Amino acid sequence: MLGLPDGITACLFDLDGVLTKTATVHARAWKQMFDAYLREHGDERPFDEHDDYDTYVDGKPRDAGVRDFLASRGLHPAEDEIARLGNIKNALVLELIRTDGVEAYPGSVRYLEAARDAGLRRAVVSSSHNCEDVLKAAGIDHLLEVRVDGLVADAQHLAGKPHPDTFLEGARRLGVPRAQAAVFEDALAGVEAGRAGDFGQVVGVDRVGQRDKLRDHGADVVVEDLEELL
Repeated sequence: MLGLPDGITACLFDLDGVLTKTATVHARAWKQMFDAYLREHGDERPFDEHDDYDTYVDGKPRDAGVRDFLASRGLHPAEDEIARLGNIKNALVLELIRTDGVEAYPGSVRYLEAARDAGLRRAVVSSSHNCEDVLKAAGIDHLLEVRVDGLVADAQHLAGKPHPDTFLEGARRLGVPRAQAAVFEDALAGVEAGRAGDFGQVVGVDRVGQRDKLRDHGADVVVEDLEELL
């Protein structure tokens, strides 16, 4: 009934773009921060909220996103400057969330409820440092048993996506082997992490028309909404 292979006993969900409609909020914040920085350095080519976001920052730890995108423009700032830019982006995200609120995808809420009712374990695995606040604002924190986010990754020195470390920590906290866990991701880096971790199933969630890319990066199945799996 959940569209998963036999033997799957746990679900590991990314947050932004899988459970909540916050990926576009993050993209807007990245664009505001990057466009201002690029203009300061004589680059008038704006950050693209689709191509640049998907390729360089989506799903990655904040500093890695800053570093990878700026490197694509031939810019290599010092680590303290990378951290400063990441903090600016985070402040912009928080302001947008306060202004616009957070909405969960209805299909994802129904899937979470179905997974709970079927007895599957459930964790959210996100690079966001604001994960807990977003879950509460969206009203879905009660549907998840475990949270592995940017704060946990920092505290435990876990490598971010596309490395599988945070997903592996999610499975460990749920008490299930990786072969019995399914990963749900909309980011290319996140799908890569699910494949690298050798999980039982990697579900790609295509919100922005990148079905083929998600498959190329390791998704076993791609859906536009989790409700399709029910």
